[in-house]
Amino acid sequence: MAERMQKFVSVGQKWPDKRPAAERAADFHEIHAEFIAEKAREQASRCAQCGVPFCQTHCPLQNNIPDWLRLTAEGRLEEAYLASAATNPMPEICGRICPQDRLCEGACVIEQSHHGAVTIGAVEKYLTDTAWREGWVAPLTPRAERRESVGIVGAGPAGLAAAERLRQRGYKVTVYDRHDRIGGLLVYGIPNFKLEKDVVARRAQRLIDGGVKFELNCNVGDTLSFEALRAKHDAVLIATGVYKAKPLNAPSDAVVPALDFLIAANRVGLGDNVAAFASGKLNAKDRRVVVIGGGDTAMDCVRTAQRQGAASVTCLYRRDRANMPGSQREVAHAEEEGVGFDWLAAPKSVRAGKTPGVKAIRMRLGAPDASGRQSPEEAPGSAYDVSGDLIIAALGFDAEDLSGWGISADRWGAIEVGRSFETNLPGVYAAGDIVRGASLVVWAIKEGRDAADAMHAWMQSGARVAAE
Repeated sequence: MAERMQKFVSVGQKWPDKRPAAERAADFHEIHAEFIAEKAREQASRCAQCGVPFCQTHCPLQNNIPDWLRLTAEGRLEEAYLASAATNPMPEICGRICPQDRLCEGACVIEQSHHGAVTIGAVEKYLTDTAWREGWVAPLTPRAERRESVGIVGAGPAGLAAAERLRQRGYKVTVYDRHDRIGGLLVYGIPNFKLEKDVVARRAQRLIDGGVKFELNCNVGDTLSFEALRAKHDAVLIATGVYKAKPLNAPSDAVVPALDFLIAANRVGLGDNVAAFASGKLNAKDRRVVVIGGGDTAMDCVRTAQRQGAASVTCLYRRDRANMPGSQREVAHAEEEGVGFDWLAAPKSVRAGKTPGVKAIRMRLGAPDASGRQSPEEAPGSAYDVSGDLIIAALGFDAEDLSGWGISADRWGAIEVGRSFETNLPGVYAAGDIVRGASLVVWAIKEGRDAADAMHAWMQSGARVAAE
């Protein structure tokens, strides 16, 4: 093994080639090329094969990263893919959109020793894309058919992960979603330059081919009552995600919620006619765009606006670069593509009319808050104007009101669950962002799988009989 691994001293960190910034900012295709087999093996061979694999412990799914890196370095690609897929139902998606710099790669021992992390995400993407090409991705086949049925509300990552897990065990699974396509925010919230939609579509088709049913354009609570849904199934999982935009402290009709902007852009990319885009309301072309926020959604907005042909794109964030919540890699991509950043700046008001824009104020960092980050404070007498005729608020998301469903929620609207993701209603479970708040896709996948395991245990136990 030593001959094939631990080459981080002699082999430098290498990413798949990135398309030139001017070229990629003109379209919505993914920005990185794919590893060729030789480079994937070479980069995997840099792994130190740690006795305590911090990359694995910092992955929410506890992926067996050192194992499949070693198999890749040895050229055993099908085995490497199987090891990757054993803990993750969507490795090619996580390889594309996980913030590896904050998770596995950020915890990599050789990253900490300043040799540069193993490019785990790029290898993961390469393995699974190769597996699809070579036919190694096995059909979804139930171990044995069961009589019980499960309803899942939400066709995003948590719902899809749970659907696969439950269908593997033979349950009849129906997934309900308000949108007209399968994937939730994987399709409508994440731009193509990070995740092209055919990647999601082939995962969805595998579920359909495996017997999972989808009821699309079905808004539970409206199209179908929650009571009627419960009556149709032996157990229910709520995996709706969170869609309600956090309010801006400078409200104005001129402000566009980030998700409205991103959904419109993704729908146009999918070939839909979007009236608000055609009218120019949600189209950045030739406009001065100001995005307020510093998370990954804000980065999606600024990079989308740049691709739509904005005259200028500026991101306002109230802290400095080191304290922003979004991925530093995404910030670097945005800067390369021509996005401007205005750090330590917060909006005070937004104006429309003949001179539209944002009245902002300079901030300074004070004492740490509960999260450990320094709290931003206004610098007196530092107000200034930022011109902009498309103002996008990307401040995060809250849960929508599900109080009519009879489910206990906290003061922020997130569903309260026990250790096994059970709600206060018998046979009703919840997972993903609707429980933990807006978070990462990888956490939604993990919780969807864990909730599915808990639902299986409940349906096969006496507790279910007692509840009936």
